[in-house]
This record gives sequence, C-alpha cells and structure tokens, in this order.
Amino acid sequence: MDEKELNEQALEHMLHTDIDELLDEWMHEQTPPAQQTQEVSEPAAAEAPAQTQKESAKHNKKEGWQSGVLMYLHDLAYLLAGLILVFLLLFRVVVVSGTSMNSTLLDGDYLLLLSSTFYQNPQYGDIIVASKESFDNGAPIVKRVIATEGQVVDIDFVRGVVYVDGVPLVEPYTLTPTTVSEGIQFPLTVDEGCLFVMGDNRNGSKDSRHPEIGLVDKREVLGKVFFLFVPGTNEGETSRDFGRIGVVN
Repeated sequence: MDEKELNEQALEHMLHTDIDELLDEWMHEQTPPAQQTQEVSEPAAAEAPAQTQKESAKHNKKEGWQSGVLMYLHDLAYLLAGLILVFLLLFRVVVVSGTSMNSTLLDGDYLLLLSSTFYQNPQYGDIIVASKESFDNGAPIVKRVIATEGQVVDIDFVRGVVYVDGVPLVEPYTLTPTTVSEGIQFPLTVDEGCLFVMGDNRNGSKDSRHPEIGLVDKREVLGKVFFLFVPGTNEGETSRDFGRIGVVN
C-alpha cells in the first residue's frame, strides 16, 4: 500500500471518530428528562431525614414545655410549704371568747398573734393571749398587760383608779372604771419573769385580780395580739362591723 492510500485511510478514520463523538454528544442532549430519574430522585431521598428531624424537634419542644410546667409547679409547692411553715412559726390565730375585753375586742373576733417564739418582751399596753393551767384547764385568755416584773400595782377600788409605781394610769381603753376587787391584796409587786394583766371590761373580767389567775408567767404567754381580721358579734348583740378590721392597739 503506498503512502497516498495510507493517508486516505487515516483521514477516513478521523472523520468516522469525529462523527461518532458528535452523535454521542447529540444523543445525550436529546435524552428526555424522564430518563434522568437518578439525578432528580436524589433530593427526594434526602427529605426523609429532614422530616424526621422536624418531628423530633417538635416532640422535644413539647416535652420541654411540659417539663417547664412541672418544674414550676414543683417550685411553687415548695414555696407555699415554706410560707405556711413561716406563718406557723411567726403567727397564731385565736378567737375571742367572752366579753372581758369589751369594747376593744368583742366575742367572736378572729385575731392574729405574733407568736411567743418572736415576742419575748411584753410591755405595758400590749394585748396578749396566755394559757394558765390554774384557770379553765389552760384555755387561752386575752388580756392587756398593766405592769411587768418589779413594778408595784395598787388599785383604788372606790375611785376606780389603777396605779403602777405610784402613778395613776390614764386608761381610755377601758369600758368601765376598776371598781371590782376579786380577792388579790394590793399593793402588789410583780414577780420576776411575770406580768400583771387585766381585761378592758374591768367589771366583767376575771384577770390578775383573781387568785385563779394571778400573775402570768411570761412562759405562759402564747403571743401578742396585733391584727383583727374577722369581727365578731359580741355573743350576737351586734352585727359584724368590718370597719374594725385592722391593727389592734
């Protein structure tokens, strides 16, 4: 075969190769979209984990909200328990029975006391609640402090005047003058650690003038009256006067 024939064959081979490549490229461009499913379907396959993550996040959010509410209720329960404990330590609630403290306090009044745990130093004029085993089996009694340890109490039952350390008391809180003697002899020196107490309704009160009560030991004091929160009816004699609600002097 001569050189000319070899050149013709080489040229013919190159032409066939170029034509084949052009046909392959044209066929690829003309391939319909339906046949390219692999490229289109790959993103769809990735949607499943994304959906699962979304549902998981929603579930976690719901659990987080429920956990928050439970934690809030848990803390609230502890707070209420603490407040109740503090209230029980600080305060007591008593109900007045009888008319010995008229007209400052009436029968049926509901009172709040500062507990003796924090009330250690009774002073003249304080209204206290005490419990003496020698009187009515220790039933609480509500009285006003008239004198403290070391002071001398004397009473002029004719004039109805009470003296402490020789000084006549000005007592605008009393319902009646002190004209009733109940058996205790005066003048009387108040013992150490004790109190001399009387009711504001002087002629209708059994108090330190009476031997069954006498001096009140500070250890027998349950607390100091400081707030009236439900007014009584004084054994049904009056209607409830809600204007009386407030601090008790």
